Amino acid sequence: MSSPVISPLGAFLPDGWKLRTIGDLCSKIGSGATPKGGAAVYVETGTSFIRSQNVFDHYFSADGLARIDERAADKLAGVAVIERDVLLNITGDGETIARCCVAPNWVLPARVNQHVMILRARGDLVPEYLQKYLSQPAMRLYMLSHNSGGSRRALTKSQVAGFQISVPPVEEQRAIVDVLGALDEKIAVNERTAKTADELSSAIFHYAMLARPDRFAEQALSSTAEFINGRAFTKDATGTGRMVVRIAEIHSGPGGSTVYNEIEVPEKHLARPGDVLFAWSGSLTVARWFRPEAIINQHIFKCVPKNGNPNWLVNRLVHKKIKDFRTIAADKATTMGHIQRKHLDEPVGVPEREELIFLDSLIGPLWDRALLAERECLELVTLRETLLPQLMSGRLRVKDAEKIVEDAT
Repeated sequence: MSSPVISPLGAFLPDGWKLRTIGDLCSKIGSGATPKGGAAVYVETGTSFIRSQNVFDHYFSADGLARIDERAADKLAGVAVIERDVLLNITGDGETIARCCVAPNWVLPARVNQHVMILRARGDLVPEYLQKYLSQPAMRLYMLSHNSGGSRRALTKSQVAGFQISVPPVEEQRAIVDVLGALDEKIAVNERTAKTADELSSAIFHYAMLARPDRFAEQALSSTAEFINGRAFTKDATGTGRMVVRIAEIHSGPGGSTVYNEIEVPEKHLARPGDVLFAWSGSLTVARWFRPEAIINQHIFKCVPKNGNPNWLVNRLVHKKIKDFRTIAADKATTMGHIQRKHLDEPVGVPEREELIFLDSLIGPLWDRALLAERECLELVTLRETLLPQLMSGRLRVKDAEKIVEDAT
């Protein structure tokens, strides 16, 4: 009897599965370069130029997507992206390196820069299966254990080509991808729902201000809510317990540098789903908190509505002032721009009571729906991250995973 085969991630391969290198499974492995002149040569329209900031685990982000002209694209013809290419970040810090997604069709034609690697699967490897396999937390750690960089981590072509992955027959690869893809689609639907609800809320409020200005009165922003500043709760953190919300967590959620603390704090310093948080220094932003209960760190206001105002109104009013606040912060001669409490006393247009009741009947349900969609996303992401290593190791079979996903969606 032959000895069982164990993957580099420590899993025994089921019958019919093989351990193969990425180099054997891909017809192309290569990264690109930055055109001479860097950002100065970017154009408004042209070939997409994909950078590491566009590549996330399981999805491609259009935020900050650059474009290059035909001449620059021709020079990078060797790293042209085609349909269903897998994109892998091969340099960066602990947050960006080893992120992986499948290139969407709408981004084509496209090229990649030197920080992104193209992995083009052969016929016996489903590209989406490769992407899912590489996005496992355990695989990420395995890849980073081969880091060849110094202070800035890096993966080389030869390293990536030599990585071994567990590969089931093609039909089973497709079945695994279908199960996980159903979660991806539901997550994407919820994200679009939240975004659309927020955009519609903004449009309704903006229209009301233009169409019925007599129903709005100038008030100090500080009169609409209590702005409670967080405290330095990262000091002596225990590493377990509740997340400590800093500016980074408001923007991107928890990451490798997120701090956790078991410290007991007053209610006023806790963020719960639906609370409005306003980062008043650094990259000023206001956001609806939708993650589990967390501790609010310094440089962040918890905006607690006054006088029966709903959370959505406070969020909208801070949004109306955020551009002005960012201008104020940019003018500060410090390393970290910020506003002062006196700036919260600046006037904003606040709907009078009857108008507020009317707007709340429209915007309130949209706020609640967006929050629900965001919270559902968290649950689905958690489920995906739970199923992913089980499916990729063969410990959980597709039929059982299908039932779990069906019950969740």
